[in-house]
Amino acid sequence: MPKILMTSVRPDEQAAIQAYAAAHQIEISTTPNVLADALDLLTDADGVIIQQRGPVPAHVYPILKQQGMKQITTRTAGFDMIDLALAHENGLTVTNVPAYSPRSVAEFALMQIFRLLRHTPQVDHQAAAGDFRWAGLQAKEIHSATIGIIGVGRIGGTLAHLLHALGAHVLGYDVQPRAELAGIVEYTTKTELLNHADVVSLHVDLNPTSENLLTAADFALMKSTAGLVNASRGPVVNTADLITALKTGVIAAAALDTVTGEAPIFNQDHRADQLVAFPQIQELWQLPNVILTPHIAFFTNIAVQNMVDTALDDVLAILAGQSVANEVKA
Repeated sequence: MPKILMTSVRPDEQAAIQAYAAAHQIEISTTPNVLADALDLLTDADGVIIQQRGPVPAHVYPILKQQGMKQITTRTAGFDMIDLALAHENGLTVTNVPAYSPRSVAEFALMQIFRLLRHTPQVDHQAAAGDFRWAGLQAKEIHSATIGIIGVGRIGGTLAHLLHALGAHVLGYDVQPRAELAGIVEYTTKTELLNHADVVSLHVDLNPTSENLLTAADFALMKSTAGLVNASRGPVVNTADLITALKTGVIAAAALDTVTGEAPIFNQDHRADQLVAFPQIQELWQLPNVILTPHIAFFTNIAVQNMVDTALDDVLAILAGQSVANEVKA
């Protein structure tokens, strides 16, 4: 009977994990710890599945090889926490879950787009202080708005369909335009998209070409009334430049579900320390024109089930000597 170790397991994943183990007659051991802190559990494991935002330390890869692992799987779409070169040097096949539920993130981004168009960061901030005036809060209806999507892949394309159904004008920027989105997305340049969008929504993978994709020069191209939604990865946006743009009125607002340096913050309780050890994120959190959420765009019933099932399917296939569609080769 194959035995698979799953690390960084949350309580909400346990039902899906247990159901899979029973249905496939395999043993799955789980730990809330990250992989580097669970290496002692590899002794009798045949495969390993992780989920973490911080990098897997370099010393872990040869240990996986020594323990007879053939693979390392992340049950997330992003795989930047895995050093592909080191994994491959140690004979490890790397897989991810690129399409656990595009609707989960797309629906979350749509919600945030609505919130920015309706000025809810400012409304909530003012109302919490007892200020119920309307000045400066006139909103745009979605069918009168132009929404720019940077990264029109599975998630961005799903968002485009939702926006199109609501009558929004959808601009898209992607290095690989999709013909099937003709009539739904108007593909354009990054500059033109930033110039014309009322809200810009980011849906790109994190890689060397997407890091710092938006900096001060890009914010300067946007309307002063425009908002930004980031439901992709934190380092896609230069945080210091974004803070400056938000504080000086270069752009109006931002809804951030992911930020650089989020690993020790999100899914943690910081009520006692108020994020004092994380000044940039603390500043974003305190700005009245920012909605900060803890990387939960993915977090739906369907997505969690699919992330568990797909990751486990791939591990079993690799252990059986089969190829998998979700292998990350480069």
